[in-house]
Amino acid sequence: MSLTFHCDTNATLVSLIKPLASRPGFVDTLVPGVQAMSWAHYVASSPQIYEPSLVILAQGSKLARLGSRTLEYGAGHYLVQALSVPFMCETFATPEEPMYGVAVMIDRTVLSELVQAMGQAPDVTVRAQTPESMSSALLDASMRESVERLLRCLHDPLDAQVMGPARVREVLYAALRGPQAGVLRALVEQQGHFARIAAALQHLRDHYSEALGVEELARCANMSASTFHEHFKRSTLLSPVQYLKRLRLIKAQQMLIGEGMGVAQVAHSVGYQSTSQFSREYKRYFERSPGEEGERLKISA
Repeated sequence: MSLTFHCDTNATLVSLIKPLASRPGFVDTLVPGVQAMSWAHYVASSPQIYEPSLVILAQGSKLARLGSRTLEYGAGHYLVQALSVPFMCETFATPEEPMYGVAVMIDRTVLSELVQAMGQAPDVTVRAQTPESMSSALLDASMRESVERLLRCLHDPLDAQVMGPARVREVLYAALRGPQAGVLRALVEQQGHFARIAAALQHLRDHYSEALGVEELARCANMSASTFHEHFKRSTLLSPVQYLKRLRLIKAQQMLIGEGMGVAQVAHSVGYQSTSQFSREYKRYFERSPGEEGERLKISA
């Protein structure tokens, strides 16, 4: 009976997502910060970076590799992407059984308001050690119902305008009641290292094309340079310099594929002074040249 229930509810979620997924990849909806997702084919493992978000899958599956960790999540599960960290992502889908999902951005201001209103829940503890930046959980009844209500309101412009923000809050609240509550709370514990690294990562994403030093990022996190470097690497599995390089290259890929910009223009736009250096590092990371990337027609994610 439980399996039948989950199959039925997954089918309901698919039926609600499908009309919103007008093209492959991530598609914006009527509510800011909410995107429908779909792929109708297998996508080989490739470097990706997601904004902090909850990624709920109704059909198909994904495999994420972050350092030595491998995280598989499929229909009836959701990914908690607490920090925007580069990772390798593989998508399993077919034309007969496409992958369908929805991504809900984690707004730290809204999350903080919810945590404050909830108080210190007795069954939730924020671990002293750095939480995992990516984790997954099974959709429980509360989470399923809140996601379904959000999806239903996306089909009506007036509902989306009036009720959309409340439906997003409801999904975040359901996640704060779920098994990954600890990492979400850690994101807004102002005195915690995890929240401070999250603030530094936001600064990096906002200013990735500029010359950024560890000292400036450490100031954003209100840490000493040495403490910042230690906790940054523990949270992202990368040094700040490695993270910035990968972020720039992934942003460059998005420009080459999505905006059709030239290689030299893209190199300059993401902060490279040398086009040849950009091309070398791009080919090393993606295993193809930026010129070849511009010719690709399909969206990878």
